[in-house]
Amino acid sequence: MAAYAAPQQSYASNDILTASPGRLVVLLYDGAGRFLRQASAAMRANNIARTNTALQRGEAIIAELLSTLDYDKGGEIATSLRDLYLFFQSQLREARLNKDADKIDTVVDMMGELRDSWAQIAGREA
Repeated sequence: MAAYAAPQQSYASNDILTASPGRLVVLLYDGAGRFLRQASAAMRANNIARTNTALQRGEAIIAELLSTLDYDKGGEIATSLRDLYLFFQSQLREARLNKDADKIDTVVDMMGELRDSWAQIAGREA
């Protein structure tokens, strides 16, 4: 299994190092979605430790997306994305406090739509 992981890890690293800015955003959305789906499943299974770990990872990616917004270049779109990311953060806090996996699923669904839009943009960059 370890022999299989090394080429896969190398490919993933190369994908990140050579990715366009739009592709990097898509990769961040992919990671956030993966971690948040894990958090939702773990919450439904009452696995608190796994829920918290996965939520923290998803939240960290959302925080990174938020911190990299360029309001000068992005204008109204950057402001709209900021509002969405803040909404996502709020929903995930509520999900954690109320043990409400449905709120996590809502964020995952909304991020999926954004991810698809970014994928189209990244496809034009290539």
